[in-house]
Amino acid sequence: MSRLPSASLPASEPAFATPSHPTVCFAISARAEPAVMPRVLEPFAKRGLVPTRWHAVCGAGDELTIDLQIAGIEPALVELIAASLRQIVGVESVLTAEKRYALSA
Repeated sequence: MSRLPSASLPASEPAFATPSHPTVCFAISARAEPAVMPRVLEPFAKRGLVPTRWHAVCGAGDELTIDLQIAGIEPALVELIAASLRQIVGVESVLTAEKRYALSA
């Protein structure tokens, strides 16, 4: 998936990861049900955000693991989206982390 062109993003949101707004990773554990993935994508879509990476795996039994990354969003928005994800029926846990890149000389 790709990001929206920067012209369509709000002025307060950078198009790519920056030192002040790094790439954010969401690790989501949920039940493997057909409606879970669109529900997980909804908090991003309603804010006009497209994840830079999305990887989903059905594990043993009825476990679905979704690893999602999005670049350049503000920390307050990360917490708001994570809280929204935790309220989705079928989602069991949501963890967040930041991914930063080292600057080369």
